[in-house]
Amino acid sequence: MARGLVRGLQARGIDVTAFDAGMAGREDREQLECATQLGRVVFTFNVDDFCRLHADYQDSGREHSGIVVGHRRRFTLGEQVHGLARLTSEVPAQEMVGRRLFLKV
Repeated sequence: MARGLVRGLQARGIDVTAFDAGMAGREDREQLECATQLGRVVFTFNVDDFCRLHADYQDSGREHSGIVVGHRRRFTLGEQVHGLARLTSEVPAQEMVGRRLFLKV
C-alpha cells in the first residue's frame, strides 16, 4: 500500500494498518485470512483474485472482515483517499463483514 495513501487516510482520522508484518509476498488467501483474524477490511487492486476469494468465502458459508477493490489505473492517489474516506463514513466497519465493495470516487 502506498505510504501516501496510508498517510492521507490517517490524516482524516481513519484507522489504517498496512500489511508489513511479514505478509508481503504471501498468497492472497493468507492475506485475507490474516485480515479477517485481525478484524480488518482489505483494500486491494487485485480485483480478479479477491473477487474470487469473496465468492469462495460465500460458497463455503464463511465471512471475512470485508474487501474493497479498486482499479489502480482508474484512480489517482487523491481519488483513492477521497473514495476510501467517503466509504468509511458511509459504511461502518461492522457492516463490511462478508461484503465486497468496489471503490468509487
